Amino acid sequence: MLNLLYYAVLCWLAVMVSGGIAYCLIAIFSTRRLQQRMNAASTETISYPPMSLLKPLRGAEAGLESYLATFFRQDYPVYEILFAVREESDPAVAVVNRLKKQYPEIPVRLLLTGQPPYANAKVYSMEKMAEAASHSLLIITDSDASVAPDYLRAMAREFASSEVGRVGAVTNLYRGIAGNDFWSRLEALGMSTEFMAGVVVAERMEGMKFMLGPSMAISKECLQAIGGFAAMADYLADDFVLGHWSAEAGYEVRLSAHVINHHASTMGFLETFKHRLRWNRSSRYSRPSGYYGQGFTYFLPWTSLLFLFAPAWWSLTLLLLVLALRAWLANELGVKLLGDKTVPGTLWLLPMQDAISFATWLGGLKGREIIWRNERYRLHKGGRFEPVVPRSS
Repeated sequence: MLNLLYYAVLCWLAVMVSGGIAYCLIAIFSTRRLQQRMNAASTETISYPPMSLLKPLRGAEAGLESYLATFFRQDYPVYEILFAVREESDPAVAVVNRLKKQYPEIPVRLLLTGQPPYANAKVYSMEKMAEAASHSLLIITDSDASVAPDYLRAMAREFASSEVGRVGAVTNLYRGIAGNDFWSRLEALGMSTEFMAGVVVAERMEGMKFMLGPSMAISKECLQAIGGFAAMADYLADDFVLGHWSAEAGYEVRLSAHVINHHASTMGFLETFKHRLRWNRSSRYSRPSGYYGQGFTYFLPWTSLLFLFAPAWWSLTLLLLVLALRAWLANELGVKLLGDKTVPGTLWLLPMQDAISFATWLGGLKGREIIWRNERYRLHKGGRFEPVVPRSS
């Protein structure tokens, strides 16, 4: 009986490792294809339509002013920036006012939304800013994102070029930028060498049917076709929903090869772990089949478990081979595609990074409650969520 159980576990681990190695090779191939697309990107002259940048804010985290300043320094003909906060006492208001004085040539509006009636407060802010926006192309970026001066021009090129029909939405690749502590270094490494691999593979295998929160762009026409922001009031993963619904409505969702920066916060181990766990639980409820399939992407942790379960020359050889494949993927994706110059010096952290990511994925298989911005929420089928304690209480 014990021998039967041993071989059953061994076969199961072998299947996960084999699937993981196949995924790694597909990710490397897909990354190279996307790199070729970047190199062959069109440089033809296009028109640059006016754009409205929407920036929902809450609080003034470290680095906020420097991140926001990059959006004021865009090399773009006509654009405006709209900010939204709940109340005037929010510390982010002072940051916005300083930037308005520093860049008086950029049209800026600051909206006070009040207490949000939606479960997803960010969606309510986006709705209010979209209503006030002057232009038909809306660019939505997180507060912890920063961009190069040609960011808006790159977005305009994506909307101007289409292979299959109307471009309704665009999202961006991003590289992780570490904060001041060890755990943010791990999270940033995971962004650049693990999470983006899944995005690149998904884009290659089935096309973009989701968006990435740090940078999302959508036309008002497409937004209206999917019911506006109000339709996603009770969805936690608004980036996934926005892209998924746009694709279902018949619009093309494009992945821009223009890379932006996503800054990892300095939160310490516990808060970083909770942040990853929240994302995993949200992902499981938003796209359950994809979440379970995500298990194959952890080829290094599965191979490590295989070696611990069956220590032998062949399992050690396999582990060393997988370590080399993991470093190869990190180099192709993080260094060559995303231009993350910190990756070569942090390759030794990959096993620890992947172990934490694997642990939070396992943790995400259970539980339906999350903590988001110090409030407790309960997740429901399809990605909906609600406060455990209603705000009116």
